[in-house]
Amino acid sequence: DMMLRSCTVQVNLDFGSEADMVQKFRVGQALQSVATALFANSPFTEDQPNGYLSKRAHVWTDVDTDRSGLLKFVIEDGFSFERYVDYALDVPMYFVMRDGKYIDASGMSFRDFLDGRLPALPGEIPTVTDWEDHLTTLFPDVRIKRYMEVRGADGAGWRRICALPALWTGLFYEQTALDAAWDLVKDWTWEEQVKMKEDVPAMGLKAPFRGGTVQNVAQQMLAISCEGLRLRRIYDGSLDEVHFLDALMEIAISGRTPAEDLLDRYQNAWKGDIEKVFTDYAF
Repeated sequence: DMMLRSCTVQVNLDFGSEADMVQKFRVGQALQSVATALFANSPFTEDQPNGYLSKRAHVWTDVDTDRSGLLKFVIEDGFSFERYVDYALDVPMYFVMRDGKYIDASGMSFRDFLDGRLPALPGEIPTVTDWEDHLTTLFPDVRIKRYMEVRGADGAGWRRICALPALWTGLFYEQTALDAAWDLVKDWTWEEQVKMKEDVPAMGLKAPFRGGTVQNVAQQMLAISCEGLRLRRIYDGSLDEVHFLDALMEIAISGRTPAEDLLDRYQNAWKGDIEKVFTDYAF
């Protein structure tokens, strides 16, 4: 289901230093479930409602916990590039590529590979490409390579595809906004982040959080992003980048996810005919 029956839109973002990476990773991981709620768009399986607003996000809660989900060490003291590398080294391998062919290395250790002790390729030392391949088999909600990937959103139509990079650009690419986003999440506990991740796939913006809902957090998140985009002062004619967030502002204000719009159409205008999704939502 994860690879063949779900669809995501992801954004790659830059970091300028280790400290910048740490702050962005912590903010991005904490707010990833809020983004999942805003973009929730996968309520159907096999032509029928599946009980979730983001079935894609739910599927990911049941994927290999060695390599997916939230990373607790990110919010602990001492998080760094080195700590992330240690994590990556300890994630069991899947494969090694040689001459265009996959060599099964399931469950083997990249640390052993570094020492020339990989059972699948005894005596061989990994190349940089082997390391890059291994990093692609890690699937946390936020992932770093030479850039940072944020991975929480369901696939979407054009307006929300454009809104996703705008959302994270506004949060990450202006220090005042990044600091404000950090102030928003810095006291969130590990347990709170895990609970939000568990609740959002079924409840979306209605998921409870600290006496309110994820909708309340989404509105704060968007306000910070809007201000970050304004401060960047990048214009297309008379418009700055803030207008790309209009689609998300509508969702955050109404509290109604894209999935709930789909379900409403399915039950009413479409009269249970899921085929209509391919005409009404084509782009």
